[in-house]
Order: sequence, then C-alpha cells, then structure tokens
Amino acid sequence: MIKTAFLTTAVIGALLTAAPIRAQVNIEQIVAQKVQPILPKNGSGGGVAVAVRMNGNTQFFNYGMADNAQNRPVNADSIFNLGSVGKVFATTLLAQAVKQGELSLDDPVAKYVTELQRGGDIRRITLGQLASHTSGLPNRPQQYETWHKGRYTWPDFVRFLNSWKAGPNHEPGQQYLYSDAAMVLLRVALERRFNTRFAALMHQRLTAPLGMISTALPLPRDLLGRAVQGYNPSGRPLGRPGMEGGTFEWPGSGQIYSSSRDMATLLAANLGELPGRGAIENAMAFAQKPVFTVSARLKIGLAWQNLSAGNFTIIDKNGGLNNTSTYIGFVPQRKIGVVILVNRGRQNATIYGRQIIHALAQDQSQPSSEGEANPDSE
Repeated sequence: MIKTAFLTTAVIGALLTAAPIRAQVNIEQIVAQKVQPILPKNGSGGGVAVAVRMNGNTQFFNYGMADNAQNRPVNADSIFNLGSVGKVFATTLLAQAVKQGELSLDDPVAKYVTELQRGGDIRRITLGQLASHTSGLPNRPQQYETWHKGRYTWPDFVRFLNSWKAGPNHEPGQQYLYSDAAMVLLRVALERRFNTRFAALMHQRLTAPLGMISTALPLPRDLLGRAVQGYNPSGRPLGRPGMEGGTFEWPGSGQIYSSSRDMATLLAANLGELPGRGAIENAMAFAQKPVFTVSARLKIGLAWQNLSAGNFTIIDKNGGLNNTSTYIGFVPQRKIGVVILVNRGRQNATIYGRQIIHALAQDQSQPSSEGEANPDSE
C-alpha cells in the first residue's frame, strides 16, 4: 500500500514537471478589460456584443444599448450590420462550390456574368482573384469613374466593368488591392452559376444548414425588431435599424445582418467544431487557406486574412461603416475565437479582437496591426 501510494505520487509529480499546466484564464475579465475603450461613455449611443469560443464552449458578453431611445440593451440576439465581415459568406459559398466540383477558382468571371464578355480586361479576371482581393479592380467604381454621381445600378456597374482597364498597380493576380466591387461581382457570379438570388443561395447552402436563423440579406420584417440602431463615432444615431446602404443599388448587393449568437455558430464551424457539418467545415477550411502573400506576416485567403502572431496564426476578417464596427477572428491550432459587433462606427474592433485572442492564448507577443484597419471606410 505504501509503495503504491509512493509510486502514484511519483508518477503524478513527474507528469506535472514534464508538462506544466497553463493557468486558467478568466474570459469575462479579459473581454471586459479589452473592450473598455469602445464602450459608450457620457450617455452616447451604442453597445458591444462579444462571443468567445474556447475549449469547445461559447460564452456571450454584452454591453451598452442596442437602441438608446427605446432603452433596449444589447444581447446575444441583437442583430447588427456586419459590414465587410459579410464578405466571408460569399467566399465560403465559392469554396463550397469548388469543393463540390461545381466551378473552379480559375474560372473567368465572364463565364458566368455573360454581359462582361463584351468587355476588355475584365475578361481576364477569375473568381479566385475576386475572392482574394487580387483582381486589380478598385475598391469602389467611383475611384475609376470619378465623374459618376450617386449609387450604382446594375447597368451602371456593367458599364464600369466593361470599360475598366488594368494598369501597373491594378493587374489581375499580381497585387493585393482591397475591393468591395470585386466581392459584389462575386455574388453576381454565384447567382448566375446557380440561377438563384444570392440571399436565397446563402440561406439554402450556408445559414439554414448551420441553424443561423438571425442572419439575412436584407432583414425581413420579422427580424427588424431585433436590429440595433446604428450610431456614428460620436454616439449619435445614424440611419435606420436594418437599413441597406452603400455604393450598389440592386437586390443582393447590400450588407448582411447577423447576431453574435449566429456569428458564434459561424465561428465554431470555421474551427471545425460543429458535429455533422463536415462538408461545410471542409469548405470553410479551404476558404481560410492563403492564396496570396502580401508580406512576411500577412497572407490572404478567400476574404480571410492570415496573420502570423507570435507562436500561432490568427485568421480574421473585419468590417466597419460609419455606424457599425465588426470583427471575427480565430486560431485553428488553439481552437480559440472571438466575435465583436459594435453598433457605432470606426471603433477599431480589429485591435481589440486580436488583443482578446492573444490574452486567451496567454501569448505575450504584440498583436499584429497588419491587414485592413477599416475596410469599409469611404
């Protein structure tokens, strides 16, 4: 008995010496500390919804107001404008179609959007280049057609695309150049390939199979009551809840809306942690893989940014309009991830999201500042 006890104690001691256990992190404390700079102050409008995925579990943390005038606080089911975080829905659908042999990243976009077969350099651009911001197209058409006034209808957009000419810093496949125009065109290409509106395609192939019941484009009437009021950087109301705005003006070209609960599901799927969703998770893993190297520490997948950060890689995407700031990021090796949704503009959610990831991973290295700081800025 004495020998057995001594042996057991010795073995446990050896194991502890060989593999020191990391101190358990206080997730709530980390989140509260890191988001402090973006919490509304002095009665200004807005709030923050955070979802954290760690150790196979999801926790939600909510601060401030979804709508100050209605005295409605933020919760995990409050619905936010995703801004450019919504781009990962199109690129995930693209990756899914590639994995299922329904199209190729090397397919010219003009193969599906046949109006572009009358154009010039646009015929050289592929679906993969649209999805990785390497098409050479400008962020917005007005940067090329400086004379154009107002939003772009579909005929306006076709005119721009067919007249567009590549140049030294706008050569398909040769440089990273963030482009809203490219991602909107990708949505249209997917619509044409499957003869289905983008919103329906997203629902059928992605959000419905994942059970994401609060994600839509545009928001239907039954979800509008949960939409947050957007506020400008100073905390003043800007726009209507659920409003579709931006450069483009045709069905399916606007912003996607979602809740932190739904985005936590998307996060878990991207980490490969949803049972029975193998096909979707395989497509997500494909979309995450780098296809273009921007710098030693930054590579681009299909919309996703791959950042070397200390001893691991963060895969993330951010967004931000004048009345919303959003972030989703995760570390596949550590099975750690975070979603931040803010209903106030220009709040640098990216910085705080990466800080939370480093703190959860107990990594002391400086979070990367590479990538698009505010991808939706005018």
